[in-house]
Amino acid sequence: MMPRPLPAAPASAVRRPARRASVALAILLLAGCSGPVRIVKLDQQDAYNWLNRSALTGDRLSETTRTVLRRHNLSQSYAYYPSETIAVLHAEVVGHPDAWSDLFALAELSYATAEKEQSPARYLAAAIYAYAFLFPEPGGERPNPYDPRFRQACDLYNMALTMALSPPGGGEVSARPGGYHLPFGTIDIAMDQDRLEWGGRKLGGFIPTGTTKVIGLRNQYHRPGIGAAVAAQVIRSDSAVRGMQVAPRLRIPASFVLTIPAPRRQLASGSLHGTLAVYDIFDSASVAIDNQPVPIEYDQTAARVISLGQTPILRNEINAFLYGDLLNTSPRLVGLEPHRKGRMPVVLIHGTASSNVRWADMINDLLEDPQIRAHYEFWAFTYASGAPIPYSALTLRDTLRQALAALGGKASDPALGHMVLIGHSQGGLLAKMLVIDPGDALFRKLSKRPLDQLKLDEESRTLLRRGLFPTPMPEVERVIFIATPQRGSYVAAFSAARLVARLVTLPLAVTKAGASIVTGNADALTFDPSRFRVGSIYGMSPGNPFIKALADTPVAPGIHAHSIIAVQGNGPAESGDDGVVKYKSAHIGGVDSELVVRSGHSTQSNPVTIAEVRRILLVQLAADCPALGCAGAVTVAQ
Repeated sequence: MMPRPLPAAPASAVRRPARRASVALAILLLAGCSGPVRIVKLDQQDAYNWLNRSALTGDRLSETTRTVLRRHNLSQSYAYYPSETIAVLHAEVVGHPDAWSDLFALAELSYATAEKEQSPARYLAAAIYAYAFLFPEPGGERPNPYDPRFRQACDLYNMALTMALSPPGGGEVSARPGGYHLPFGTIDIAMDQDRLEWGGRKLGGFIPTGTTKVIGLRNQYHRPGIGAAVAAQVIRSDSAVRGMQVAPRLRIPASFVLTIPAPRRQLASGSLHGTLAVYDIFDSASVAIDNQPVPIEYDQTAARVISLGQTPILRNEINAFLYGDLLNTSPRLVGLEPHRKGRMPVVLIHGTASSNVRWADMINDLLEDPQIRAHYEFWAFTYASGAPIPYSALTLRDTLRQALAALGGKASDPALGHMVLIGHSQGGLLAKMLVIDPGDALFRKLSKRPLDQLKLDEESRTLLRRGLFPTPMPEVERVIFIATPQRGSYVAAFSAARLVARLVTLPLAVTKAGASIVTGNADALTFDPSRFRVGSIYGMSPGNPFIKALADTPVAPGIHAHSIIAVQGNGPAESGDDGVVKYKSAHIGGVDSELVVRSGHSTQSNPVTIAEVRRILLVQLAADCPALGCAGAVTVAQ
């Protein structure tokens, strides 16, 4: 098909270059000996920007594309008739093997024109040209990866495909099979429906992330490759695991990739076909094109932040602390992805008046380690943090047992028997209650008589027995304490903290048990019944008999324990604190490791804290890999 002749440029356009030529001639005459060819010295930044400019960075084309236009005598016509000029260049390049490198110019010109016209057909054409430039037919020579056009062509493909699939004005990507119009023909796109399944659930609600900027997290992770990066919603099914649910707003890093067999040959026909598929970061690091692996583009952090949504974090944390039972804030175990066999659970337990959002930086960083991403999965426990510590620990235990039973337990998946608990602040105390075997030592600190000899209703007796006589959970292999008040927090003893504690609304069962033990058992109690108070704040006061007994109880044999202790300033750690917990309170013996981090109490996002958690997880992975059949060697940073 011959391209139609280009219209003549407007007369004004002819006059303007003539005037500019006259001015240029006058300057040359004034310059005397100066020649028309010379070198202009640029600083490093300007030189780099000049070499790497393209339609992706502004309204100016790359120098390589401008060279192509000049070489084909199309520079002036493109300025006034871009669509017609692209058609002429298409005819001069497509089907001519010696001109295949000029496909990059067609991709950039199409993208620049699509930006001005907001044309989905032009965007799709840009993606196809870029793909044909990058991936010739089998046996064809691929572009030099050191050529700046190589990376720019990847970006043109990614951005153009994103815009081609997005509705006008933005919104979720609309991925559908069928025929699509192109400026030079048509393309029939098939959908790989199997890839819309993930972890037994459907993927949908694809939000483009290629044009997002993350605010609020320390690090933004982006994996370069090809593909229209999106945050894919994991659509919940009716069959939720009892005791655990996948995060309701969960979105995972994913990417759409359009593959076109023999793209250069298909371009010459004008009638193309290809396959559109979505890939996720957990299962697909690359896509095979002509039997060669090509990395896939992902925006990991953007997808995680979109999952967090616009939750009013602070208000929710305070309400859950004060009014958890009234607001029906039942304990929840939230998985950041559906469980997949072979992955060991890492259970994150937040502290007082806090929430799972506080783990965002740690999760974001840890999931960037391919060894951790391949062998661990993160579960987050949410609870009403104003309730007594034994009660909250009991709900954690019950919730974990329900989830493990629903997943078939370690008999079904041995990885479930290698659980790691990570508790921050009060969360560390909840975790400790699951890894100790105190017998009746905790209860004897509260009562001079055995539980069975106290005057209690049976419901209260059962609750006290289950809460104050814990045993180690057999599935827990390791526990990490972060800024944990093992011997109480000095802040909990302040009058202001006690005043806040009185405002806490406790679960009815706890209130009933507290009243039941005080009424009729005053002679058996080790404390003054008139000063008896129930709640996590009172339980973390340094003089509280419960916290003293818990501190004296060691972690059960066979369970690995680690302490990460925050201390502010540069003074001696032994006399320091993190603003809430003193080092002397957080320090306990019998742990595998202890690390002091110079930080305030909220140290979950501190890079040193995260690096230590990563090290500990890799230590466990190296020890457990032989039993779990992990592939490859595990690298542990010392």
